[in-house]
Order: sequence, then C-alpha cells, then structure tokens
Amino acid sequence: MSKFVKGLLTKDFENKFSGVTEFVVVDTTGIDGVSNNLLRAKLGQQGIKLTVVRNSMMRQALNNMNMDSAADLFGKGPRTVVYGGDNAVDVAKAIDALLKEFKQIEFTGAYVDGESLGQDGAKALAKMKSRVELQGDVVMLAKSPGARLASAIASPGGIIAGCIKTIIDEQEKAA
Repeated sequence: MSKFVKGLLTKDFENKFSGVTEFVVVDTTGIDGVSNNLLRAKLGQQGIKLTVVRNSMMRQALNNMNMDSAADLFGKGPRTVVYGGDNAVDVAKAIDALLKEFKQIEFTGAYVDGESLGQDGAKALAKMKSRVELQGDVVMLAKSPGARLASAIASPGGIIAGCIKTIIDEQEKAA
C-alpha cells in the first residue's frame, strides 16, 4: 500500500473518530460475512457501530487526535472498534450480550475517560451499572430520607386516628 493511500486512510479514521471519546476494541477474527451482517444489524438497532481498522493507521490517527494512550490497544492482530450508544458501558454490555451468539468475538480493550483499559477492564465495563441505572440509584437514595420523614410525620396521625376510632366504637356500643 502506498504512503499516499495510507495517509488517506489515516485521515479517514481521524474524521470518523473525531467525535468519539469512548470506545471498546474487540477481535472479530473468524466471523463470516453473514454473521458479520447480523452482528452489525443487532448492534445498529442500539445505535452502536463497528469499524474494522488497520492497527498502524489507527495508532497514527489516535496520535494525531491526542489520544495517545488508546494507541496501545492496537497491537498485533485484527481489531474492530465498537462505538456509539450512550457510553462505553452500554457498548460493552451490548457486546457481552451477543457473546453467546457470536462466540468468535473477544474483548481486547477499551478507551474510557482518556485512559485505555486492557482485556479485563473491558470485560469489567460490561458488568458495571450504566449511567441510567446509576442515576436511578441516586434518585432512590435522595428520595429515601424524604419518604422516611413523611412516614414519621404521618405515623402519629395514624395512631391518633386509630384511638379516635376505638373511642367511637366504644361509644356506639355503649349507646
């Protein structure tokens, strides 16, 4: 491949990944064309994209985009960059869910918050809670003291209402 063509491909990777701040890197060796199309369709429904890259050109593109630590993820062997969705955790969860169907896929690493994660780190991303789940936990924790306060305030009123009902019932029996 000529130097000019390599330069064009590197520039294409820079343009394609210019807005991408988080991604997961997988090895898709052994996936045939039909399985590849099925995989892309299933991930595409979730807004997730796959791009197979040449390692040396992707390293150069990442260095040009000041994402030097991510360049370490593109060593030997074919690599596929998976990106999109809401964040890298959602991408990792989507891939993890498809591992049973597409057994050839292997996590290689991930790039999150300016740091590259190895294979174990990428697998751990799939086990983490997503942003929506964490926001739900925060809301639940914020509501919890208020709910306890409301029940503490309402509790004496319920006791008084029970006492009044008992007095009324006794008065009706006496009458």
